[in-house]
Amino acid sequence: MREAGEEDGGVLVGGDAYGGVRLTPATRPRRPVRSAKARRRNVIVAGLLSTGILVTTGVVWATPRQIGTVDAGVTAPKSQGAENILLVGVDKRDDLTRQQQNQLKLGRESGQRTDTMMVIHLSEDHQRVTVVSLPRDTWTTIPGKGDHKINSAYQFGGPKLTMQTVRAATGLEINRYIEVNILGFIDVVDSLGGVTVCTPIPINDPKTGLNLLAGTHQLQGAQALGYARTRATARSDLDRIDRQQQVISALLNRALSADTLANPAKLAAFVNSTLSTVKVDPDDGLIGLATQLRDVSLEDVRFADVPLANVDFKAPTGESAVLWDRPAARDMFRRIDADQDLAKPVPTKTATPSPAKTVVPPESVTVKVMNGTLITGLGARTKSALVASGFKVPGEPGNTGKKDHKQTLVRYAAGQEAAARLVASVIPGAELKQADVEGVEVIAGSDQPKIKKLKQPDTPASKPSSTPTTKTAMENICKK
Repeated sequence: MREAGEEDGGVLVGGDAYGGVRLTPATRPRRPVRSAKARRRNVIVAGLLSTGILVTTGVVWATPRQIGTVDAGVTAPKSQGAENILLVGVDKRDDLTRQQQNQLKLGRESGQRTDTMMVIHLSEDHQRVTVVSLPRDTWTTIPGKGDHKINSAYQFGGPKLTMQTVRAATGLEINRYIEVNILGFIDVVDSLGGVTVCTPIPINDPKTGLNLLAGTHQLQGAQALGYARTRATARSDLDRIDRQQQVISALLNRALSADTLANPAKLAAFVNSTLSTVKVDPDDGLIGLATQLRDVSLEDVRFADVPLANVDFKAPTGESAVLWDRPAARDMFRRIDADQDLAKPVPTKTATPSPAKTVVPPESVTVKVMNGTLITGLGARTKSALVASGFKVPGEPGNTGKKDHKQTLVRYAAGQEAAARLVASVIPGAELKQADVEGVEVIAGSDQPKIKKLKQPDTPASKPSSTPTTKTAMENICKK
């Protein structure tokens, strides 16, 4: 785990290749050429490498053996229906040469850590993909290890502990695990001929070797990696998540383009480089997932961020971290678990007002006050307190025939219950009773209750929106 002030070697996106691997397409008989429409339907979300998307056609069926495996202890994938996928981008440097580390400006630390973590939800109808980026600096509880940044779970216990940590933080069952690493990401980008990104501000980061002017840029693999890794902007890791999502969308767009789909050699290079970068749980069934996602398009992939309460939290260890807005995050993951579209507002139910928080305004309630005791001035004091709470009390208070009322009584005519309950809500201990009277009547008893100020109901405007901000992959693409 990094100490405060340590050089960042984070990798947001990448593949699991340990030496700049790029596999050439296997020599096999060519399949019949499909129509562009049919090929597009068969382009599916799966690689979820750093792109979150893997283009899959007939080439995939011929090369499943390229996919590596890793035991993450996932909940068995469903044969159909909604499911959740955990994608981790792993920064593994042990097998890199000194020249490769210097070229990529990764530093020379050994070990492994996760610098990308995304939960990807596939809807039950197979029409929507929701991608939630989990900030690597999230301060959370790692089972059996105490409180740490979420990206240290991999260091402590590998894929299994990472899975347990994400389950505990989100409350979601995870059905698939996909792990990727750095050099494979470079190969995937290069196999597509690069990606187009756009930055509203200049970026100059000596740590990653990235120097870009504000504007639109065509980046090759190593540059794209630097763009996804850099934290040299105002919001640090949060800006990096935004750039990561932009790179994912750019890769999606390039992979789905006619230039890729209609070019067998380019498509094969992309599929082979992607498959060779991916490690999945042994029981993952990635090919089965591919068939489920054949109709997904750019507009169907939506990105969301975890709501945050503190972006500059100082951990007990001295590290800078971020804290989730737990109620809002809990609500977002609950909606994901219920397979709801995060882009749609949550339907709100109109609750029945409680007696103390009725929608009846006090100025619309007219009250008659009677003194039910021998206590002089009790009726006048009761009137003054009710007027102070906003009620209308015309005329002078009267007296009841009997002067033995011990408990203050609020009586009301048929149809006046809401108004009477509002009056009773400010008189502690008052008895409420329907009677043959006009409107609402208060008989002050010898209990002489202290009349409270009326508590106004909460207004809807004071409650935060429960609809998180989302953006589709299409919206993330740089417009020319």
